[in-house]
Amino acid sequence: MTLIRRSNDLIPTFFDDFFGRDWFINNDQNTLNSMPAVNIADNAERYEVEMAAPGLSKKNFKIELDNQLLTISYEKESKTENAEGNYTKREFFYNSFQRSFTLPQTVESDKIEAKYADGILRLMIPKKEEAKQKPSRLISIR
Repeated sequence: MTLIRRSNDLIPTFFDDFFGRDWFINNDQNTLNSMPAVNIADNAERYEVEMAAPGLSKKNFKIELDNQLLTISYEKESKTENAEGNYTKREFFYNSFQRSFTLPQTVESDKIEAKYADGILRLMIPKKEEAKQKPSRLISIR
């Protein structure tokens, strides 16, 4: 067996190399092993933010606006306990993520709406009137 040095300069353990990290993780609890994907659409009336978060609960989301910094976070703690005879097994899981976005000055921050349905968190961020696209017009020459 050869010791492999990884790019983050951590020395791997025998079990990590042999079994891989996924072998130790309960897949039911491993719903947030990476940052959720986010799409941001800019249309004439508003910005629309969609965050893919399937299997999560809306009660665990927190959306906070501090000046022009919009922060979307998620925290969930769960634990399981199995007791068989003289043996008790307890497992604790903690899943969380946080994404922050700087909003332009041209949004109506007091009118932001959010909803969570079908595994997607949607935020509608309306634009101020002066930021909305104006229809094209012809300018006469004098």
